[in-house]
Amino acid sequence: MLNTKYRLGCDIGGTFTDFVLLDDETGEMQINKCLTTPGDPSDAVEQGIKELEQKTRDFVAKLDEVIHGTTLVINSIIERKGAKTGLITTRGFKDVLELGREIRYAPYDVFSEFPEPLIPRRFRLEVDERIRSDGSILKSLDAGNAREVVSSAFPH
Repeated sequence: MLNTKYRLGCDIGGTFTDFVLLDDETGEMQINKCLTTPGDPSDAVEQGIKELEQKTRDFVAKLDEVIHGTTLVINSIIERKGAKTGLITTRGFKDVLELGREIRYAPYDVFSEFPEPLIPRRFRLEVDERIRSDGSILKSLDAGNAREVVSSAFPH
């Protein structure tokens, strides 16, 4: 059995990457914070671990668990800074993002304003295919048709 005694928590945020190192034997915690590296967030993780190793030598060899979290994805969505994205959907479901049947914040407020969908309507494409609610195929996707739909929307 390996001599493991540490657990590491790492959270990559938009500005900082935070670390908590827990020694399970003593209950002692070490914390560290470094700037997030937007070009490659793993660089900040590597940097932060190296900085923790200066305080607690060779802990990596004794790691039992690493817990990782990030807010980068949700920040991109909230700030709408992500890549330009499209949606290919079954014919008849192009507007499902606007229908918003999942959550109704104020169902009786006729003046409610909903956020713009993450994917603008012009980037939502429909293809002829159909899947039943049990997952069985009613009408198979024609890959050629799907390529035609994408090509017509985004010509070379």
